Amino acid sequence: MKIANRLTTQAIALAFLISITGVAVAQEASSNKSRERFATKKVDQEKSDSTTQSPGRTTPPRERLEPDETGRTPSDVPAETQANRQEQLSEEAAIVPFYNNFFSTYRLGPEDVISVSVFGQDRYSRSGITIPPSGRISLALIADGIFVNGKTVEEVAELIRQRYDEYIIDPQVTVSLDKASSYRYSVIGDVAQPGIRLMSHRMTVTEALAEAGGVLQTGDRSKVVVLRRQTNGILARIPVNVSAIYKGKAPDTTFLVPGDQVIVPGNKLKTIDKIMSYFSILSFARIFTGF
Repeated sequence: MKIANRLTTQAIALAFLISITGVAVAQEASSNKSRERFATKKVDQEKSDSTTQSPGRTTPPRERLEPDETGRTPSDVPAETQANRQEQLSEEAAIVPFYNNFFSTYRLGPEDVISVSVFGQDRYSRSGITIPPSGRISLALIADGIFVNGKTVEEVAELIRQRYDEYIIDPQVTVSLDKASSYRYSVIGDVAQPGIRLMSHRMTVTEALAEAGGVLQTGDRSKVVVLRRQTNGILARIPVNVSAIYKGKAPDTTFLVPGDQVIVPGNKLKTIDKIMSYFSILSFARIFTGF
């Protein structure tokens, strides 16, 4: 009887172990199938991302630049776009320094119009100041005024800052040139000495080119353009065929006015449309008309 009970107990224990093992095997199989389905789904998703709407065509993944590579152009940018951008940068490099130099070195004189701004202090600010022949402008709390003739706007701002330092804690003064009444013009492009010059007498376009050292071999003499700002603020284009003038086939009768910009296209500057988009050129012309 005891032997029969022992055999019965062992049979029950064996059956229990077999059932547990079966459950573990089933769970493992289920887990393996889930992992296989996830891996298959991931591969299918990657294949879907790499294809376009057109069957049979694939689009390579877009190149991503690291933070320290932001100065490098991505390889998927067309070569033509990169070339045009480089051309524009070279044109800007040929133009901007001359205008920046003008704005930073211009010496104020009678009839020039400036504005004085004191940050956060409207009562001390003043706009549209026309410099009188004496060269001395009047400002609030400065009884004897400020002498500005022959000074740059930065120098005038520093003088005003020093005077207002008695009344204002750390005054922040800005002086801007609103209108230049002295006779200045610019010549840029393919000339020997591009830049901004003082017009000491009434001069034609060819005389202005001669003052700039003449047109280079790379310059297009037949497509010289004078940019002149109108009273409505729009820059007008005045074409001048300097080549025909040099050959005696056209009269040299195009005279410059203050603020005119003589553009000589060539290797440095390719098209007038691009040139006219530069802010420095627009600003230069604006200060001679006040618009």
